[in-house]
Amino acid sequence: MPSAMPADDAGRRLWARALHWVDPLVVMILSALLLGLLLPARGVVADVLDVARTAAIVLLFFLYGARMATGEVWAGLRSWRLQGSMLAATYVAFPVLGLLVQLLPDAVISSELKTGVLYLSLLPSTVQASVVFTSVARGNVAGAITGATISNVVGIVLTPLLVGVLMVRTSGQAGGNLTGILLLLLLPFAAGQLVQRWLGPWLRARPHLTRVTDRSVIVLVAYTSVSQATVSGAWSHVTWVALVILVVVCAAMLATMLLLTWDGGRRLGLARGDRIALLMCGSKKSLATGLPMAAVLFAPALAASVALPVIVFHQLQLATCAVLARRLAAQVE
Repeated sequence: MPSAMPADDAGRRLWARALHWVDPLVVMILSALLLGLLLPARGVVADVLDVARTAAIVLLFFLYGARMATGEVWAGLRSWRLQGSMLAATYVAFPVLGLLVQLLPDAVISSELKTGVLYLSLLPSTVQASVVFTSVARGNVAGAITGATISNVVGIVLTPLLVGVLMVRTSGQAGGNLTGILLLLLLPFAAGQLVQRWLGPWLRARPHLTRVTDRSVIVLVAYTSVSQATVSGAWSHVTWVALVILVVVCAAMLATMLLLTWDGGRRLGLARGDRIALLMCGSKKSLATGLPMAAVLFAPALAASVALPVIVFHQLQLATCAVLARRLAAQVE
């Protein structure tokens, strides 16, 4: 019996170490993904969740504005190296990767999915996830909000233009998202800034409030996006082999951009907070912008195949950056 005690202690230590590396946020995201595949929201439930997601996003950005000192916002706007590097990562480095994927033979990945990967590479950065993960990782939130918002405003014009130039398959105009960005993101943030003088100190003393909101929004977005794809039948024409290959291609693109933005920030001499903002914003692509644009820019028969890489990449970036954000925050703590 005495000889078994060290083994038991070692087992407990091994189990504790394994639990330490399990990110609760990743578990919640994967659970939301599985739930969206098996039990997608339909009808009234889907409508209610869509309203709830919109309200959560508005609340999230109001809290960001209310807790952030106005001086931090102006500092984010003045950081031209950070903003320029974010745009370069989103609209130069990413499209180059998308073009490189086109060199793969059709036997490896179908031409429809390659088209979707190229389209993915031309999208603007996601706003909510970029800012949330920057906040979780203790990065420059003001710079992330500014950079991700500029990326989306520019993308309303630049993404359809790049689709027309690089894909020669333009069939309409993409627009209408500027109003959504202004109403759902910038307006709540500005409203929060107006009351920052009174609410700011109280919120900064209670960071758990925004932390809970951050994670709730991510999980809600993950479930609703997968649920909508399941209901629309976006998965019906894809084999398991094709899906695995697509996941590998998207993972390789994400890993390349994460390494490029993190190392690029170091070479540019950016501060740690700015490097985190560049890492989180420069490696993301927007599902919220990508799916509506795909419905306008492509024929219905092609739109589902084009949308699938966007959905897959979206889930990969959420799960991967949840781990990175937590580890970066742990280094600071």
